[in-house]
Amino acid sequence: MDGDFVIGGVFSIHTYMQTVKHNYTIMPEPLKCTGRIESRELRFSRAMVLAIEEINNSTELLPGTKLGYKIHDSCASVPRTMEVAFQLSNGLDPVFYSGNNCSQSGMVMAIIGESGSTPSISMARIIGSFNIPQVSYFATCACLSDKQQYPSFFRTIPSDQFQADALAKLVKHFGWTWIGAVRSDSDYGNNGMASFLDAAQKEGICVEYSESFHRTHPPSRIQRVADVIRRSTAVVIVAFVASGDMRILLEELSHKPPPPRQWIGSESWVTNKDMLRFNFCTGAIGFGIQQSVIPGLREFLLDLSPSKVAASPLLTEFWEDVFNCRLEKSAAMDERVCAGNEDIQTLNSRYTDTSQLRITNMVYKAVYAIAHAIHNAMCQDRNSTVQCDRFTRIRSKQVLTQLKKVNFSQNGYDVSFDANGDPVAAYELVNWQKSESAGIQMVTVGHYDASQPVGQEFLINRDLNWMLGSRQVPVSVCSDSCPPGTRKVLQQGKPTCCYDCILCPEGEISNDTDSPDCFPCPKDFWPNTERDTCFPKPVEFLSFDEVLGIILAAFSVGGACLAITTAAVFFHHRTSPIVRANNSELSFLLLVSLALCFLCSLTFIGAPSEWSCMLRHTAFGITFVLCISCVLGKTIVVLMAFKATLPGSNVMKWFGPTQQRMTVVSFTFIQVLICTIWLCLSPPFPMKNLTLYKERIILECALGSAIGFWVVLGYIGLLAFFCFVLAVLARKLPDNFNEAKLITFSMLIFCAVWITFIPAYVSSPGKFTVAVEIFAILASSFGLILCIFAPKCFIILFKPEKNTKKHLMNKNDF
Repeated sequence: MDGDFVIGGVFSIHTYMQTVKHNYTIMPEPLKCTGRIESRELRFSRAMVLAIEEINNSTELLPGTKLGYKIHDSCASVPRTMEVAFQLSNGLDPVFYSGNNCSQSGMVMAIIGESGSTPSISMARIIGSFNIPQVSYFATCACLSDKQQYPSFFRTIPSDQFQADALAKLVKHFGWTWIGAVRSDSDYGNNGMASFLDAAQKEGICVEYSESFHRTHPPSRIQRVADVIRRSTAVVIVAFVASGDMRILLEELSHKPPPPRQWIGSESWVTNKDMLRFNFCTGAIGFGIQQSVIPGLREFLLDLSPSKVAASPLLTEFWEDVFNCRLEKSAAMDERVCAGNEDIQTLNSRYTDTSQLRITNMVYKAVYAIAHAIHNAMCQDRNSTVQCDRFTRIRSKQVLTQLKKVNFSQNGYDVSFDANGDPVAAYELVNWQKSESAGIQMVTVGHYDASQPVGQEFLINRDLNWMLGSRQVPVSVCSDSCPPGTRKVLQQGKPTCCYDCILCPEGEISNDTDSPDCFPCPKDFWPNTERDTCFPKPVEFLSFDEVLGIILAAFSVGGACLAITTAAVFFHHRTSPIVRANNSELSFLLLVSLALCFLCSLTFIGAPSEWSCMLRHTAFGITFVLCISCVLGKTIVVLMAFKATLPGSNVMKWFGPTQQRMTVVSFTFIQVLICTIWLCLSPPFPMKNLTLYKERIILECALGSAIGFWVVLGYIGLLAFFCFVLAVLARKLPDNFNEAKLITFSMLIFCAVWITFIPAYVSSPGKFTVAVEIFAILASSFGLILCIFAPKCFIILFKPEKNTKKHLMNKNDF
């Protein structure tokens, strides 16, 4: 249709182009389209005509100016698209101009098209040189946003970059980390999938396979892609595929029982109603352009009078195709002639279906965007009225400049372009759900708006159906998530989503799902059995609450009571010969020191503190030296007593009571001096032993200075050894007065206990070290009291007839 300004339209009304064989002897025939008419694309072209007619009837937009249009069929092929681009750029002017100014009578102001990205790229490279703006309604390749290569390209549909990001976030939202990917082997599929894979990698999604194909490829190639899908382990498949290509793949998959797969589709096919016949794709989800309403469109589509049909070859072909008849002029002898009563309103076709207008609205908005650009280039506001001079000569470059600035609203839909010629990205989330009629229907279940803040772009407001009509979200992972307490170890030669779950090492935890590493607990903490939480290590020490502590405390108190009882017996019978004959003063002092030895073992039980650590070792050292000093004194007294019975001997005057007391005090003072030096230089202190056991803390007393401890112990051992030697020397002295045998036996037990104590003390772990030390104290103390005082108490209490001076002086009977 002619007009003051002409807009070109390029649509893929046919999807195949006739193959031309060149013999290079005659002029090649013009390129022709073949195959059935795509009703959807025909509707797109008719929407363009409707928009132009609305603008021509408008009193606000381009008043008094008539827009014309030239619509071409590109056959969805690059060669035909390039031919159309040259025609729209140059026209078919019969007059040849030889001057400087070329004819522009056939040049259009702008071009709407094409559907596919690859044909659009070819067109943009041609018309961009002439500064002719191109507004596409369906070419989504992100590459077309490059203004260096495509300076005159605009589109009313969002770039695939936004769709790829949205698809990656959708996959991540449902926890799918192991997916398959198929794409059209075209600019649309390759660039779109590349953008998706980049976004998926950032989201931590792994791809098992990525296959490409095209509807023009041989069947073996399509079959190979289908076989890859059947053999794969990924349940979820992201398909960045054009509608025509997707139909071929799904037909191939339908030849055999298709595997259950969750399809994630791009806009090109997931909102195409022709695809709903593939029932095994139930549950497919994807992003589609928002549904819209174009007032008067359905009536315009149905307003096809016989004259209109006859005037357009495309409408004639469409009419004959849908009603399976031929108009009279084109009917052959064996074909049915149209009766003339065919009613298009009863037709169930994509052409008449206006229930979900998505891409159609993109065509509608493109026409209005160009009209607004022309309006801004030629019209002026004067006295609050718009005046347009239709005779004003404007160039396409002016329209290109104004197109960058357009910003208006049409039927409630905003139209504007950013610096890359892209609109604001907004999608609907579409889900293929089973309908009540057992078919499949497209249901909008959510939205995606790229203009929203980060994290708020995505919204799902309805329940989804999944593959096979399930209500449960399918699982598609290479490896199950590693629970807390484990860490991920990547499987060699496989993507990062394929891993093994390894239990955290001893002493380490992980408290997150899919943790890549385990981390150690603080030194005072230890993992639980599941190794997902650190708990404070139990503190262990020999306490009064446990059985071992109670037993040792009982023996300690019992031993002290025994010593006190023995002292009481001796005190009650202090005038008896057996008490007086055994140096009662040293005996009482020995019993007191033994009671203290028994009681000092109580300081080893309980939680170590600074004072208890210093007290336990010094009290033990001093009381035992006091005890051994008393025994040594008694042994010396025995030896001196028998030496004094020799004629002319006055030994006892050199070892009387005073000397005996000084001996005990001197030996004890040396130990006190050693302990004082030890406490002043490096005293024992409480410490947490974290090395002996990994899972618990041993609270113990550190020696401070090991030398100090072993000097104290060594001094006790030296005195005990000296006492043992003297007792051995005195064991064969005559008379019942001689208690050297008892001292010898007690010292033998004492030395045996403390000799075995050393390896046992060194090798015993934890609180058992303290138990060994207490046992040694108690065993040696009981050895002394039982060996030295038990026989005497037995005589005093049960054999009083032997507690006489006469009996004690008897050399043969003790």
